[in-house]
Amino acid sequence: MPEITVHIAGKPYRMACGEGEEEHLMSLAADFDRRISALRQHFGEVGDNRLLIMAALTVADDLAESRRQTAAAQKEAEDMRSASQEAAQFTRDTEVAVAKRLEAAAVNVERMVELLNQAERQA
Repeated sequence: MPEITVHIAGKPYRMACGEGEEEHLMSLAADFDRRISALRQHFGEVGDNRLLIMAALTVADDLAESRRQTAAAQKEAEDMRSASQEAAQFTRDTEVAVAKRLEAAAVNVERMVELLNQAERQA
């Protein structure tokens, strides 16, 4: 299992990761380190532990927001699927109704043709 060293808040940490995940882990650590640096600039020296907790909370907040957005997108997709199914059913129902009306109109046209033929024969 590969091991890498990441630097967070100026301190090195040895980390194990899966094969091929080294760059990803380094990227995550760099992002976390940037969050700590930004918090340090904004709040000053409030202690490493406090900065680590604040940075972890910003990550947790981002995760919670991502989950909320994912849930909203899933609900929207489900609503769209439902609306699509309703529209498809409406289309099928409309096609059946139009077919019945066309059939009724054809029957009426045939009756009119018969009546015209009878009238022609009597004339």
